[in-house]
Amino acid sequence: MTRNLVPPATAIPGWSLRHRIVPVVPGLALCVAVTLAAFAAAWGEARLFGQAWVEALVLAILIGTALRSAWRPSPRWFAGIHFSAKTLLEVAVVLLGGSVSAATILSAGPALLLGITAVVALALAAGYGIGRLLGLPARMATLVACGNAICGNSAIAAVAPVIGADGDDVAASIAFTAVLGVVVVLGLPLLGLGLHLSGVQYGALAGMTVYAVPQVIAATAPLGATAVQVGTLVKLVRVLMLGPVCLLLSVLARHLREETDEQPPHITAGDRPRPGHPPLHQLVPWFIQGFLAMIALRSFDLIPQAALAPMEQAATLLTVVSMAALGLGVDVRTVARAGGRVTAAVVLSLLVLGGISLGLIRLIGLS
Repeated sequence: MTRNLVPPATAIPGWSLRHRIVPVVPGLALCVAVTLAAFAAAWGEARLFGQAWVEALVLAILIGTALRSAWRPSPRWFAGIHFSAKTLLEVAVVLLGGSVSAATILSAGPALLLGITAVVALALAAGYGIGRLLGLPARMATLVACGNAICGNSAIAAVAPVIGADGDDVAASIAFTAVLGVVVVLGLPLLGLGLHLSGVQYGALAGMTVYAVPQVIAATAPLGATAVQVGTLVKLVRVLMLGPVCLLLSVLARHLREETDEQPPHITAGDRPRPGHPPLHQLVPWFIQGFLAMIALRSFDLIPQAALAPMEQAATLLTVVSMAALGLGVDVRTVARAGGRVTAAVVLSLLVLGGISLGLIRLIGLS
């Protein structure tokens, strides 16, 4: 009997790595192409209107969704889209931790720090309750609540893998949160002037209600440098709540991850963990551990200053690529069906958040 002297494919050096990488390339390239189109559109906005009112992150979802509506990708694209939507997003969350340090947090003072924590907790509970009362599924209500209470798109994107949310849930939440975020940036300065808030008071209000850091800067700039500085500081503290919230959800919301998974050929088929008691690395996902570790490294000044800006840029880029992937996995009909309820949930949750924030400003006597 002649022996087969040809080694199995998996024994060939480098074959296994190529076997894992090659299937990812088509879908990843597609997501990168959508990302480039989104940045190009944002650049065009800035040239025409002086600034990009709709962020590249949101545009990536919209372009990806439009492409998905006109063309149904075949299975050969799925691996890269899945990799972009999940793995790249988790890496972006880790890098986000490098933007926050303990010194920045402590400089806000104990009363404001405790107040921000209380505002986030109350806003989470209220947002989730409003979403459920309006008939939203538990995952969607959780995403809307986290987006409103913490940091909009970034919070939705970070919480999604923790609770096993699919592309439809994420895209619907982000789409309506993004639209309302622009409205808040434009309308909040008028509210601040109407209520005769000082720069410190208005900065705190903006930091606790506006979704993204760039939006906080845009919303506070009309009321002066003090408002910008206070708003940015409060916003960074609010962003820090993302880690503990994700950690808590990973323990308390395990039942959400155990719900029925999407069936192939859906892009997110197989995303949710199997039922049962998950190991520690699933209860505390690696990217949340990484997020907290990066905060610790930044706090002990172990991250070179020269690396901070590139890390922030990389996190932004990876998040936009991930959003392009989520857009490519969206069923527009599902988003449309959820539209009215999601919009109502986002608006009502934001109004509650604004009311709680104004109450805190009066309670702790900011002047």
